[in-house]
Parts: sequence; C-alpha cells; structure tokens
Amino acid sequence: MLDRRRFLQAGAGLAAAAGLAPWSTAQAANDKVTFVSWGGTTQDAQDAAWGKPFTAATKIPVVDDGPTDYGKFRAMVESGNVMWDVVDVEGHYAFRFAKLGLVEPIDFSIVKREGLDPRLTFDHGVGSFMSSYVLAWNKAFVTGELTSWADLFDLKKFPGKRAVYKWASEGALEMALLADGVKPADLYPLDLDRAFAKFDTIKSEIVWWGSGAQSQQLIASGEAPIGMFWNGRLYAMQKDGLDSLGICWHQHIPGPDMLIVPKGAPNKEAAMKFIAEAVSARGQATFSNDTAYAPINKDAIPLLKPDMLPVMPFTHAADEVPLGLEY
Repeated sequence: MLDRRRFLQAGAGLAAAAGLAPWSTAQAANDKVTFVSWGGTTQDAQDAAWGKPFTAATKIPVVDDGPTDYGKFRAMVESGNVMWDVVDVEGHYAFRFAKLGLVEPIDFSIVKREGLDPRLTFDHGVGSFMSSYVLAWNKAFVTGELTSWADLFDLKKFPGKRAVYKWASEGALEMALLADGVKPADLYPLDLDRAFAKFDTIKSEIVWWGSGAQSQQLIASGEAPIGMFWNGRLYAMQKDGLDSLGICWHQHIPGPDMLIVPKGAPNKEAAMKFIAEAVSARGQATFSNDTAYAPINKDAIPLLKPDMLPVMPFTHAADEVPLGLEY
C-alpha cells in the first residue's frame, strides 16, 4: 500500500507524463489564490489560460484583483497585511522588490524551471510573458507611413498628439534615446538627461498613458493617434475589428512581465501551484495564442497557432533592441 508521500509522488509522475501541472486535485476548501494583474484584455486572457484550468485541476478558486500597484504592494508587505498571492509586475520591479526583501522565493520543486527563459527566471520570480513596445498609428487620423521612433518626434511631418507610457521603468526612455540616434547596443546605461531633453521637444503634444486600456482608447479614438504601445493591446483591437492600425516593428523594445509572490502572502503554496500552471507550456501557449504576447517557456512555441507567428515579438527578433533588466 502506498503511503501519502508515495501516493503524491506517483500522482505527480502521472501528471508530468500527461503534460499537466504536478499536484493532486484534492485541496482544502478554504484555499484560494488572489491574482493581481493589469486588467482589461490581458487579465481576461490570463484568467482564461491560467486561472480557469488551474481551478479545474486543483479546485482552488482564483480571485482577480488589480490593476498592479507598486505602492500598494510595498505597503502591504511592510505592514504585514498582505492580501495578494501572485502579482504580475514589470520585469524591473521583480528584481527590485527581491533586492528589498519584499518577495517570497519561488518554490522550484513545484514550479518547473526547465524550458523557462533564463533571463526572466531567478530565485524570487519567473517570467509571465514577453511583450514589446512598438510604434503604432491610426491611419484614420494620420497620413503617411511611420518607419522609426524618430517619426514619433517629427511633429511637422506627422502632426497630432503622442501616446507615451508614463512610467520610466521601461520603454519610454529607450524610445526617446533611439529616436535621438542612439544605437541599440549603446542604450545602457541610459542617458537620462538626453532622453528627457528629447521629450522636451514634443512635451506639448504628449498624452501620458498608464494602463493598456487607456492606451487602446487613445489610439482608437484618435485623441492620440500616434504613440508607443504594447503589441498585444494593438492585436486585441485588431481582433475586435479595428483595421486602421499601422504598426512598425523597427527597434521594438522588449517589455517583460514577471510573476512574484509578496512576502507573507496568505496562500503561498497555492500561489506556487498557480505559477506552475501559468508558466507551463500549455498555459503559456494558450495565453500567447489569445494575446500575441510571446511565451516565456520555449516548449510553448510548438503549440502556437501558425497564424499567430507573424504577430509574435520573437518573429521580429532582428529588429528588437537589447533587453535591459536589473539583476
């Protein structure tokens, strides 16, 4: 007769053989995972690709919250009143919060490390997905073809408001420097004075956006018909029938997201199991097929639909600038 430990080990082996996450479906009724992300189409896709399959396999409900708020994250941990279990953050913040001691270590006995992007895998976090900031415009409001970030700063040739991501953690500063002629290989360390000086040349025309939903509204309405956008948010609009978008992949800027568990998370073990589902080949492929964000698990790539490959960031790797992260 198998004891409990051997039974669970045997179950894990069968699950692995079937390509499923390695855990038993029998869970305590009071378990749950509070998952925090960015809302909108991205979080809807995460719920469909990760949350629902996770709950079906484990009977653990997933409660969505958001959008991600770094100040709130830090305040929760420092006060000891943590209500979140898994948080989707921009890559820089995963490393930063880990250095500050605000993040639980990842349990790699639960989360399968093999296949994951090593750039986004460390003791306290794993990749969520890889987006790219791309130059885009709404052809219904803009005449002509934009071919580089320099065009975003050319108010004479392309008049109109510019939609720019308002947080300096990634994307905007690189974009300004590339537009000013800095070569991708020379981006880091970032020349902040030069980047801000470049923004000064168009500051009267900038509309700063702070969420994907806001960026979508700006370009779709024509309020800011030119700008930098997450590739997946543009794909979501195209999927919904907006066929007037122009997209330039030249010097697209990688914007990795990562999954972390706040220090003192109330459901830490369940959180690790949720992350295991999220980064599995199946979970990553399902999410990528819905969003056009690239998977961080290489084993997910063979599972992508052929018609999704042209809109994936890795397909345009030759035009991608180097990834800059704090390690």
